[in-house]
Amino acid sequence: MKNIRQLYLGNRLFLCVGIVVMLFISTFVLGGGYFIPKILAFLLFCVLATDLVLLFRTTRGMRGERMVADKLSNGDENEISIYLENFYTFSISLRVFDEIPHQFQRRDLEFNLVLKAGDQKIIKYTLRPVKRGEYSFGAVNILASSPLQLISRRFRFSYDKIVPVYPSYMQMRKYELLAISHRLTETGIKKIRRIGQNQEFELIKDYVSGDDFRTVNWKATARKSRLMVNQFQDERSQQVYSLIDKGRVMQMPFAGMSLLDYAINATLVISNIAIKKSDKAGLITFQDRIGNMLPAARLNNQMSVIQEVLYNQKTAYLETDFSVVYSTIRKRISQRSLLLLFTNFESIHSLHRQLPYLLNLNKAHLLVVIFFENTELRQLTENPAKGLKEIYYKAIAERFSYEKKLITKELQKYGIQSILTSPEKLTVNTINKYLELKARNLI
Repeated sequence: MKNIRQLYLGNRLFLCVGIVVMLFISTFVLGGGYFIPKILAFLLFCVLATDLVLLFRTTRGMRGERMVADKLSNGDENEISIYLENFYTFSISLRVFDEIPHQFQRRDLEFNLVLKAGDQKIIKYTLRPVKRGEYSFGAVNILASSPLQLISRRFRFSYDKIVPVYPSYMQMRKYELLAISHRLTETGIKKIRRIGQNQEFELIKDYVSGDDFRTVNWKATARKSRLMVNQFQDERSQQVYSLIDKGRVMQMPFAGMSLLDYAINATLVISNIAIKKSDKAGLITFQDRIGNMLPAARLNNQMSVIQEVLYNQKTAYLETDFSVVYSTIRKRISQRSLLLLFTNFESIHSLHRQLPYLLNLNKAHLLVVIFFENTELRQLTENPAKGLKEIYYKAIAERFSYEKKLITKELQKYGIQSILTSPEKLTVNTINKYLELKARNLI
């Protein structure tokens, strides 16, 4: 019974059977002997039996395995590999189907290839999840056919596996590596001219091309008989808190992901950058009440804790209450800190409702309000209108875009730092603002 469940009939077999049946029918109608149809039927039976023996004479005809990471990165292209190895003594034709999680809504994932005797091959494809949570993979199904291709034998490998989708750790590693190699400018991170000079001395080192001549240490240069410079470091152990609004305003989608997930991904990256800069990273999530509060720290496992907290964020997208954020920060955070508030304001009136709490936060801390540009509206305003209806839509879109600019000016008027950004540039713009504030010695 097991072999029967593994047996699939091929199109070529149906074609051959159809030809033999038509010969029998035509012989019956037109008359004559059944010699030729019987011979063809016997030959077909012999070839079919040969094909069965070729495919089923061994229990281990081939090997397959899906290779996937222990966790996937949300919003990124994650590479999945399928390893194939042919144990047959002849070439086989393969149709490979991978049962990917239902969240991707893809039913076209099929690969066709020929694998020679004893050969190995790796098939690669990518998946882009847009929601955090657990994703269940099924089995890798392989239909193998001999050169006769009358029937196929099914193999199943890498049965059910659950893989969690975490906030974008790929982005985190990418920016971390670029920061270490001083190549952040390649991704849009600006070079910030340092205003003044931090007085926290770190060490004396050999001069290399690009060092500031004003930092030359002449006494050390005379003693070593080569050019030496003083190296200073940024002030350390400053607190950087990411405040993530999980309310209704963060439900808007962009490229399949919600604004909330973009904020979560950016939080993971900026927290890692802050810790690499020897600052302390913390986290607060909220909507109608405080969700999680993780005190700022620079412990060895702080990034792991932040990643787990971000992964487990769930929200009903209720109306946001900024008063609970203000009261919590006032009670729990005594040291002046950098507060990166990820939220969204669609109108100047929505800002005015929350402005008193933002002003009070900015008095005791350095507050940066990060909100989102509506890219759909930008497309409407940039495209020329072709008719009365499109003129009407364009006028409304320009009105909403103007409201966003008004919000930026209003925050600037009260001395509150702000970032108006499109979702895809959120991480880069947040890092730029953090580095700018560090360079200006504001934190």
